[in-house]
Amino acid sequence: MADIADLAALDFASVTPQEFARIVKGLSKKEVSQLAEDSALRTRVISEVVKRMQEQFKPEKAGSLKALIRWEVSGDPVVVYETEVKDGKVTVTEGRSEREPRVTLTANDYEFLRLVSGNASPVTQFMTRKLKVNGDIGLASALPKFFDIPKA
Repeated sequence: MADIADLAALDFASVTPQEFARIVKGLSKKEVSQLAEDSALRTRVISEVVKRMQEQFKPEKAGSLKALIRWEVSGDPVVVYETEVKDGKVTVTEGRSEREPRVTLTANDYEFLRLVSGNASPVTQFMTRKLKVNGDIGLASALPKFFDIPKA
């Protein structure tokens, strides 16, 4: 069983997406709340997860898609990243740009980690309001096929 100490000690450069997914799967809501209270660890974990989107992107599935996707992880503070899909590549930037995203996905720390680690169904999260989608819902529903999402 994983805990926050496992996550704090994690060398993201050496852990596979599947190993990370297993760690997240073992975390309770309470443990993720503890993670959120440690702002440096929270920032590090979210940053590492979002950066991996570039490595896990499947350009052959995205085709000619051009879109700006904003990810908001609610909490204190709200953490925002944007992923731009263009020319068969994904570019990740931290923060909110002035550009209008095609879709914005918002979740709390726990639901965000479950989503990006393959430990939750995005459809179920959306239907239960744990994942909020603002903008192109069709694009949001297609996102999982554009990324190699790990399974625990």
